[in-house]
Amino acid sequence: MKILIADDDPSSILYLQDMLGEWGYEVEVAVDGNAAAEILRRSDGPLLAILDSMMPGMDGIDVCRGIRQSDTERYVYMIILTSRVESEFIVAAMNAGADDFISKPFNDEEMRVRVRAGRRIVELGEQLRRRASRDALTNIYNRGAIIEILEKELSRQGRSQHAVSILFCDVDNFKAINDTHGHLAGDEVLRVLARRMAATLRPYDSFGRYGGEEMLGVFPDCGLEGALEVAERMRAAVAEAPVKTEFGDIDVTVSIGLATVDKDQTCKLATLLQRADDALYRAKANGKNCITIAH
Repeated sequence: MKILIADDDPSSILYLQDMLGEWGYEVEVAVDGNAAAEILRRSDGPLLAILDSMMPGMDGIDVCRGIRQSDTERYVYMIILTSRVESEFIVAAMNAGADDFISKPFNDEEMRVRVRAGRRIVELGEQLRRRASRDALTNIYNRGAIIEILEKELSRQGRSQHAVSILFCDVDNFKAINDTHGHLAGDEVLRVLARRMAATLRPYDSFGRYGGEEMLGVFPDCGLEGALEVAERMRAAVAEAPVKTEFGDIDVTVSIGLATVDKDQTCKLATLLQRADDALYRAKANGKNCITIAH
C-alpha cells in the first residue's frame, strides 16, 4: 500500500521513509502542504497519509479540510503528526477531517500500530466501495457505476476539450446459448467474455455491464481511430477461442457499436448512448461479429 509522508523536515522524512519501507509500504513524499494536497487528490494517490501539523503553504489541518471538501470518492485516512497536545488543537484537527494524531517525538511501535489500524480501515472501505460498484456476475462495473464514469468523462470533456469514445457490446445469439446449453452456461459465457474483453483495455479505460448481455465501454482521451483499435481487440479476444463450460465448449462472438465525441464537439449522455446503440443495431443487421461506427 502507498503512504504519503508530508513534512518539511528532511531528517524526519528520511527516518519515516526508512521505517515505513521496512514495514512494506511504498512511500511518497511531499515537503509542503500544497504538494501533499495535490498528491492526495490524484486518482491513484495514496489512501494513507502522515501529515506534519506545521508545513509551508497549507498546514496539516488545512490539508485534511481540503481533502474532505473535495469531490473525490476515495477515502484517504489521514494521521496528523504534531508536538501540540492541547485538546483544542486535537478537536480542530478532528473537525477538519483528521482520522488520528501522533505526538512528537513518537514511539516507533505506536506509529506502527496506528498506521496498521489506518490501513485496515482503508482496505475495508475499498472492499465495500468495490462491491457497491461491481456487477455480481461478471465483476466488471455495474450499470450505475459505468454510467457515472461516463457522466464524469463527458463533463471533463466539456471543460478540457478532449475526445471521448464509447462502445456498446452485445453477445450474439445469447438467447440461443441459454436455450441450448442452459442459463448456467450463459452465465459462464458472460463471465469469461467480460474477463477477456476487460483484459484488452488500456489502464484508464472503463468497462461495465449495462444490462443482460449488453456491456458498455468508456474510453477517455480517445478518438475514433484509437477506439476502433480497442474495439477490435475486444471483438477478437472473444472470437479467438470457444468458451469452455461444464456443458460443453461454446463458440461466441460479439457485435459492437462505437460512438465518439471529438475534442471540438459536445454531446449529451443520452444522445451519445443512443448513437452507440444505433450503431450496435446496425452491426447486428450487418451479420454480427463486427464493429459499426455511429453516424
